[in-house]
Amino acid sequence: MTRVRVRACLSTRVRFPRKGPTPLYDDHNLNCSIASPRSTQPQTCSRLRRAKQRHRGRSMDVASFVSAVGCKKLQPPVEAGIRYPGMTNQLVQQLTVLPHYYEIEYVCRGDRELVGPRVRRCEHNGTWSNENTKTKCLERCSDSGLVLKHGRAQLHSAEGKLVAGAVVEYHCLDGFRLHGSPRNVCTRRGQWNSTAPRCLRDGGDSNEAMGHNRRDQEKNKTTGKRALYIGGLFPMSGGWPGGQACDPAAHMALDDVNKRPDILAENELKIIHTNSMCQPGLATKLLYELLYKDPIKLVLLPGCSSVSTLVAEAARMFNIIVLSYGSSSPALSNRQRFPTFFRTHPSATLHNPTRVQLFKKWGWTRIATIQQTSEVFTSTLDDLEDEVKKAGIEISVRQSFLSDPTIAVKNLKRQDARIIVGLFYETEARKVFCQVYKEKLYGKKHVWFIIGWYADKWYLKPDLAINCTAEQMQEAVEGQVTTEILMVDLANTRGVSNMTSDEFISRLVKNLTKTPEETGGFQEAPLAYDAIWALALALNKTAQELAKKGMRLEDFNYSDNTITNEIYKALNSSSFDGVSGHVVFDASGARMAWTLIEQLQDGKYVKIGYYDSNNNNLSWLNTDRWIGGSPPPDRTKVVIQFRYLSQKLFISLSVLAGIGIIFGCVCLVFNIYNRNVRYIQNSQPNLNNLTALGCILTLAVVLPLGLDGLHISESQFPFICQVRVWLLSIGFGMGYGSMFTKIWWVHTLFTKKDDKKEMRQQLEQWKLYVTAAVLIFIDAVTILIWQLVDPLQRTVEGFGKENLVGDDVEILPQLEHCSSRKMTTWLGIVYTYKGLLLLLGIFLAYETKSVSTEKINDHRSVGMAIYNVSVLCMITAPVAMIVSKQQDASFAFAALAVIFSSYITLIVLFVPKMRRLITRGEWQTEQHDANKTISTTLNNEEEKSRQLERENRELERIIAEKEERVRELRRQLTERQQLRARKPSAAAAAAAASASAGGGGGGGGGGGGGGCESPHGNHAPSPGPQARYKQNVAAVSCLVPTHANTERSARPDNALSAKRVQLMYN
Repeated sequence: MTRVRVRACLSTRVRFPRKGPTPLYDDHNLNCSIASPRSTQPQTCSRLRRAKQRHRGRSMDVASFVSAVGCKKLQPPVEAGIRYPGMTNQLVQQLTVLPHYYEIEYVCRGDRELVGPRVRRCEHNGTWSNENTKTKCLERCSDSGLVLKHGRAQLHSAEGKLVAGAVVEYHCLDGFRLHGSPRNVCTRRGQWNSTAPRCLRDGGDSNEAMGHNRRDQEKNKTTGKRALYIGGLFPMSGGWPGGQACDPAAHMALDDVNKRPDILAENELKIIHTNSMCQPGLATKLLYELLYKDPIKLVLLPGCSSVSTLVAEAARMFNIIVLSYGSSSPALSNRQRFPTFFRTHPSATLHNPTRVQLFKKWGWTRIATIQQTSEVFTSTLDDLEDEVKKAGIEISVRQSFLSDPTIAVKNLKRQDARIIVGLFYETEARKVFCQVYKEKLYGKKHVWFIIGWYADKWYLKPDLAINCTAEQMQEAVEGQVTTEILMVDLANTRGVSNMTSDEFISRLVKNLTKTPEETGGFQEAPLAYDAIWALALALNKTAQELAKKGMRLEDFNYSDNTITNEIYKALNSSSFDGVSGHVVFDASGARMAWTLIEQLQDGKYVKIGYYDSNNNNLSWLNTDRWIGGSPPPDRTKVVIQFRYLSQKLFISLSVLAGIGIIFGCVCLVFNIYNRNVRYIQNSQPNLNNLTALGCILTLAVVLPLGLDGLHISESQFPFICQVRVWLLSIGFGMGYGSMFTKIWWVHTLFTKKDDKKEMRQQLEQWKLYVTAAVLIFIDAVTILIWQLVDPLQRTVEGFGKENLVGDDVEILPQLEHCSSRKMTTWLGIVYTYKGLLLLLGIFLAYETKSVSTEKINDHRSVGMAIYNVSVLCMITAPVAMIVSKQQDASFAFAALAVIFSSYITLIVLFVPKMRRLITRGEWQTEQHDANKTISTTLNNEEEKSRQLERENRELERIIAEKEERVRELRRQLTERQQLRARKPSAAAAAAAASASAGGGGGGGGGGGGGGCESPHGNHAPSPGPQARYKQNVAAVSCLVPTHANTERSARPDNALSAKRVQLMYN
């Protein structure tokens, strides 16, 4: 068939909303993919782009857009579907029209055959290709209708397919004549309306026409019976060597059946024996030889499930009944896949209800499984998983292996598997338990459930694939529990074979070459014996029915299902008592039976109970025995133990916090009582009251902080969490907020420049209160939003298992916390805000350490308290988060930080006030304090006046001394002038001119000499020093000029005569 390439031109990432129109194409997402080299595809993409350009700017529905350039979407035919390449289901549902050149593909459901065009394409004219040819999905008939030996079958059907409506015409070769209808029609149900005809040799009988070997039709020379052959596939070795016992049992049954004159009187059953070794590959070769070599086999008799699966699936093509004696795979119960399969061995799913009952009986709710990778074990385990889920049992570990179970067993140990269900063949079982011994996955802590159809001493058989001794293997398998279908009649009654179960076992043992314990399949031997009897009874019944139609069992051939159908009906209605109990088949062809429960005790399998799955009845024999005296738990028992707070620590810190609360109340009462005292009033008592109240609330949080599951119930825990966060937040906001308010306003008002000194004189009280209220309000709003959006709840934190108390008991510590979904986010917000507030408080306290003001006289104490609170908080917050998993350390650290910070705050702020009022007796009211202040002010003024008088007298003394010095200098000047007057007239004239010049200069001299004159004249009277001081007269300057040739005065103090001296008094 030519492969059809699908082409699509569409937007690969179009998104469609539930409602409203949506643009079909996106410029960035348009993807035109060409799957074939045709040139029409690019044209289609171009056409779609042009259509997009025409509709640009308009909002259109997808279907409306494509309708202009596509074909109407087709409806799928009956029992068929349509595949839309490149489209999602949502897109297909919205589209009513598909774009040009888009191709769809029809797909049939189930096993139906498609007739008609498989692919249709939307043509450029808006029609679909092959529009006049319908596509149908029809039932298919088997190929047996085309098989005609010594002839040919001509098929007349659409597209040459074997579907409903197909007609086959038969024609025989020369020398043969047609026996049956020359025409066969495939009905709507997929079945031929008649049996395929046969080509008989002219002048010969039907046996010759069917090509039977002459040996097949020869009568037994002794009995005169015709032989009917059974193809037996007995596994004499391999994973399950069940053929070692089942083959002798089957031959015993053949001997017994062939001796019965009332069963198959004209026929004799024979088995063609082969060894499948439980290998599907080898079984395929043997099956081919059995089918394509004479004689024809009426029935196939496989043993292993893996071989039965292959044989039964192929047998339907040859119209052969398959009857198994040792297959337990649940997959074989599928009638659609294995329509001609029966088995005397019940399905392995019968083990699962038994296992579930045992799990319930011993109180196990957690199991583990390990399986060999094989269909029989996989399907069994899938069914077990469904059963345990219904019973509320958990499969904690599910391991599988192909040939080496080492890794799987190690994983079981790693996952602490205790109750283990093992599904594997006998040879792999030895590998598993050898590894189990190495991993110590056995003993009183573990229970193994394995398959019960192994040989009794299977674990002692020499095996080169393992390196464990027999003693080690026996130690590893001790105590295991097996479940096996009950394969012998408990009542030990005589059935159809006129033999009891005990008689059969005795007879079988005589035919074995080894002991029963060493013989594979010994337990399944009764099933093989009853399988031959079930087949013989069914063939006997079939022969009677065929006789009515003029046919015999010898007429069977692989292309005719007439005899097969009769055998099927006979087997399906079988019901007799055999050596394995009552034999009856269910609708899937499986045997219904009881389950035997055994336990390996001291190297021997001991029966401990039976289970009837039909009646849900568990018969217990009370013979089970356990290494530890009782069934082990299904897991290491984990005892949940909560980590509670040390009561001694809790009581100690609670008492300490209680004392602090009492002390805070005393401070609060003291501050309120003395609020009118001047010293207290200047410390802002209302803010101090708020500080004391905040410390009380903060100390009160110690009690709920230490409450845990030991004191309160789980339902009360969220309320305690709320109390903790509210007390701590509001208490901190009141206590620290009031102190921060003081230090803030001290810094704001008393660290300003001189030009704003007037603002310092007045500190309005309402500003302090508003600042404190804002800080408290921010805390309250933050906590309120937190608790409304993401309230605190009780959360349990688990820790690693520790403190192993016993062999199967461990302690799982758990700790209760107050937490929310976004706990980290909320803590980050709170810690950021509080941290900035604490840092700012430290900064302000440092900046105002040298400020002195009577408006807030305790701001230095407030700064000290802020230092301590900030340091404690900044250390406590991160450390408390680090040690949060240690309940005692976490509580102690948080509680002590709260207690210390509260104690320090109360002591620093209130104790000095108490001490001052007590030691100095400053208990006066505000009026007395005001009078005292006025008196003190007056005394200070008098002291200042006296000080000024002392300074004035000292200045007067200094002035008098200076005046005396001035008079002395005047006298000396006068004397010098008199001396000059006595010189010659020329010298006098020159001196007079010089003196005149000096006097005109206001007492300054630049030349040879000069005099000292008053501004009022030389002879002006000089006022006394007292008058000059009091009247604040103008300064008097005296300039004394000197000359090098001037004669010196005889007085010792005339050394200043050579210099110019200027004295100035203000």
